[in-house]
Amino acid sequence: MTLALAAAFAIHADAGEPKAATPSLESIEWCDIWISHANETNLPRVLLIGDSIPRGYYPEVEKRLAGKAFVARLSTSRFVADPVLLKEVALVLDETRFDVIHFNNGMHGWQHSEAEYRKAFPQFLAAITAHAPQAKLLWATTTPLRDGKAVTYDTQAEYSDERVAARNAIAAEIVTAQKIPIDDLNAAMRGHPEYHSDNVHFNSQGIQIQAAQVSAKVEKLLPR
Repeated sequence: MTLALAAAFAIHADAGEPKAATPSLESIEWCDIWISHANETNLPRVLLIGDSIPRGYYPEVEKRLAGKAFVARLSTSRFVADPVLLKEVALVLDETRFDVIHFNNGMHGWQHSEAEYRKAFPQFLAAITAHAPQAKLLWATTTPLRDGKAVTYDTQAEYSDERVAARNAIAAEIVTAQKIPIDDLNAAMRGHPEYHSDNVHFNSQGIQIQAAQVSAKVEKLLPR
């Protein structure tokens, strides 16, 4: 199941109810949901939540976990403070039961401050735990940039490895307090510009390294 959601999941407040502040959006917002083996129940299920980075390593993770788990993905551009992200999470988790959820959010929404990231992150985590209380969680750090910094083409917001590190530190503080393990993909990619295909994304070598690490971390959490 793949859904293009530029305008979908819009929040329609009932008449008379105050509307929540709308977060600043990118020029294109998108969502890609992929549930494989949807009608089969003989293996545990894994969900990868993130953006285009996990969408890139998803096929290799699926191959590496073949015969051990069915792997799905929720890839989205929505920033952690966007209530639409919570609707996307609820949509997927309410329809399918997952045993392990490997999740990330941090490479979008650069027009929003790290203070906004800190304020919103607990709501993102709470949405996952509320809609999948039985799942084991695994937080993935946001990966570094090839060139260390850049400016987004649409919002003209500056982003950098320093901002990535700040968001990773905020997330680590929150998930560690809840005893959620961390898959440090940032450390695996940091200092290796040769793994990148552009400033943000990765080539086949980088993807293979990420997929191997993700698969190994996830496999340890699968039910026996």
